[in-house]
Amino acid sequence: MGTSTTSAPTSTPEVDGAVETRGIEPVPDHERRGRVRELFPTWVAANISVLLLTMGASLVINNGLNFWQVLVVAAIASTISFGIVGLLSVSGKWGGAPGAMLSRAAFGVRGNYFPGAILWVARFGWETINAVSGAYAILTVLRLVFGIKTNNVLVVVTLLGFVACTFLVSGMGRKALNVCNKYSTYLFSLISVVVLVYLIVEMPWGAIFAKSPGSGAMMIAGIGTIAAGGLSWVPTGPDFARYLPHSASGKKIVGTTVSGAALVLVPMVVMGGVMAVSNPELANQNTDPMSFLGQVLPSAIAIPYLITALIGMMLINSLSMYSAGFTAQTMGVKLPRALAVSINAAISLIGGLFMMLVAKDFVGQFIAFLTLLAVSFSAWIGVYGIDMLRRRKKAVRYHAESLMNIDRTSRYWYKGGFCWQAMTAWAVALVAGLCFTKVQWFTGPLAGTWIGENGLGWAATILIAAVIFAVLPAAPETPAAAPAPEADEEPAAVEVG
Repeated sequence: MGTSTTSAPTSTPEVDGAVETRGIEPVPDHERRGRVRELFPTWVAANISVLLLTMGASLVINNGLNFWQVLVVAAIASTISFGIVGLLSVSGKWGGAPGAMLSRAAFGVRGNYFPGAILWVARFGWETINAVSGAYAILTVLRLVFGIKTNNVLVVVTLLGFVACTFLVSGMGRKALNVCNKYSTYLFSLISVVVLVYLIVEMPWGAIFAKSPGSGAMMIAGIGTIAAGGLSWVPTGPDFARYLPHSASGKKIVGTTVSGAALVLVPMVVMGGVMAVSNPELANQNTDPMSFLGQVLPSAIAIPYLITALIGMMLINSLSMYSAGFTAQTMGVKLPRALAVSINAAISLIGGLFMMLVAKDFVGQFIAFLTLLAVSFSAWIGVYGIDMLRRRKKAVRYHAESLMNIDRTSRYWYKGGFCWQAMTAWAVALVAGLCFTKVQWFTGPLAGTWIGENGLGWAATILIAAVIFAVLPAAPETPAAAPAPEADEEPAAVEVG
């Protein structure tokens, strides 16, 4: 009788209950019952954030772009960033494991700790930003509905409540997230149509279309700013594709990912730009990025829209924390996935309290964070992408047992646990990317170059990492005793017992 080649002895059976019990271990073939269409609401939910309105307004106020330029920037940024997310998500169906785990095959068992640690820290920041945004949304609703003014006690209570909800949903896992994503997509689509109709009727379209265009350099910089948020999801993509069968179409994975993200990202960025014409202060809400909705929209629309956005931001954080649990386990945290999520929840709570009670420039910090986030993820993307290209022609793309094996008998041990080619490419690209970067409190030595001035440090980082890793000699995998081969596109590759 044939047995599934992806069913490693280290695999923990998935229980058909409300809480996902599987951790970082690869998903065996008989549990690959996912459908590509399930990715659509996932990437819709991943972009339901009022911060996209603020970023769209920033393109008009700070970058000087007009309506058509904002539309082009949003379309290009979503296609590029989530196109990369979709492409690298394909590795999830190849190996059936989270991105943080599959990364071991590229960097080595020990080498993976270094980029993994940076990605984990970056995720802390992303979750903190989302938690603060969610808390501000709650505070704005309380002010609009009940006239309750913000105070420090209320800040603590709302932030704690938001983080607790995201911890609960992310802890329950994939099934709970799929249900929440599905219905939040319906809800958000409905209220967005209402907001769009209001804007069409009330906005000064003559002034909007009369605005002179901005420079091409500002458009390029705007693409980088908007794309940065999408790039932060790249290492997470395989986490949501790991339950797809090997026969799932890679093209459909990419198309579904891009279309789901663009459905929300493009309209929200454009709406932010449109709102900025009627209220130029929209892009300068430095301490509370949510309060402008009460100024631009009537309460009857602003309140349900904020509530919907609040649900969306909770799901964004839940998706991020869900993947953070895998990252924590990959980094050696000896806790079940649901409990490993608590580390990120605690850090986002502490960081959120600092941002809301101590820091004064939320939006400025957010843009600076996005810029640094893009560089840190881009170095990983360049190496991981080339590693995927090399595995396309292999009969066995990822070995389940070796992914879970952290000693020298793993196929991904390489030399001393490190793939020095991948580590070299990643480190050089990361340093180079930072050199091209300029934020509020840091200016790299190459920030004044054409690449730096146009905000293309993230693109340069991907290219540098990819080129260096591609030209270096490929590291041979460490021979392992009786490796468990696994099926790829066709389920015919089985081990006969």
